[in-house]
Amino acid sequence: MIPVRFGAHGSDSQEDEKDSMAYKRFTKSVEQLAPDTRHNSLLVAKFINCMMYDGKKSTATRMVYDALDIIAKRIKDKPPLEVFEEAVENCRPNIEVRSKRVGGSNYQVPIAVNRKRQQSLAFRWIRDACRSARKNRPTSETLAQELMDAYRGEGTAMTTRENVHRMAEANKAFAHFARF
Repeated sequence: MIPVRFGAHGSDSQEDEKDSMAYKRFTKSVEQLAPDTRHNSLLVAKFINCMMYDGKKSTATRMVYDALDIIAKRIKDKPPLEVFEEAVENCRPNIEVRSKRVGGSNYQVPIAVNRKRQQSLAFRWIRDACRSARKNRPTSETLAQELMDAYRGEGTAMTTRENVHRMAEANKAFAHFARF
């Protein structure tokens, strides 16, 4: 529930709305996100929300925890949470290309990626790789396999990251358009 503030002359909500229209507002999902119950990690909780399909959070939670259990069985020298964090870190892109229109032509301009977008792209690439590689296997198994591949620096999500970096490297001649 949203708290309502009252000033000396009644509600100040119209004034607050006018002030907030001046800049782009983000949701409060980061502030409201609670860490997951098993590992007490915000990163795992965010990934569970990303894996969630059609509002079924308990199914997504079970999928991620089962995948982490499979990782714990297969990689014995490191805890599964460290493997997960390193896999996500390996999948994060440092640079990407954006389309810019300059002088009637479109250019693919390489631009640095901020941390929040790096994380969301890494989550999306891991999720999409796991969903596309099902082949009559449970999603938790394909997710575990994709996370272990990303941990080792291979797999579909890492290929996507390398393709993005390769595109940025090929178009670095247009980097001077980034300031426009």
